[in-house]
Amino acid sequence: MTVFLCSKCGTAITPELVELAAVPDVSEDLHDRDKETRRAPSTIRRGHYAIDPEPWGPPFVVQDDQESPKPVQSRGPLVCRDEGFVISAGGRDTVLVHPDDASSLQPLSNWENSNGCCGPTGDEGLNRACPCGAPVATLAADCFGPYELHLDPVRTYAFS
Repeated sequence: MTVFLCSKCGTAITPELVELAAVPDVSEDLHDRDKETRRAPSTIRRGHYAIDPEPWGPPFVVQDDQESPKPVQSRGPLVCRDEGFVISAGGRDTVLVHPDDASSLQPLSNWENSNGCCGPTGDEGLNRACPCGAPVATLAADCFGPYELHLDPVRTYAFS
């Protein structure tokens, strides 16, 4: 069992969690989304975590293939900016947890990096803070992307 803590203050961010061998596949079918919130099913089930080997978050770079673009992040939507379709060149090995397994985290002040129509898209960078105020995670909870929480591997640490 592993608990994740804030690197700044040492506060436990999660309860004890069990590691999954890989990030599970999640249905992208619109019929599987919550009828009220329109969120996708959580990528990670409660009580578990997985290490995401794919790049996550900013910075973003223009994709080489603009004719057949890939999602901006492994489980995200396509994102087109003025310069064209972009893809994440952000950090790897973020810790994926169910958002309810880190319920003490709060939005950053003024809801910084939390833009989205039904919740934060998660593609603007850290948007959740430890109770001490340190930014430690990124919540993705918009109606067109994944529903997951990424703990930053530098701003948090595991204790087993």
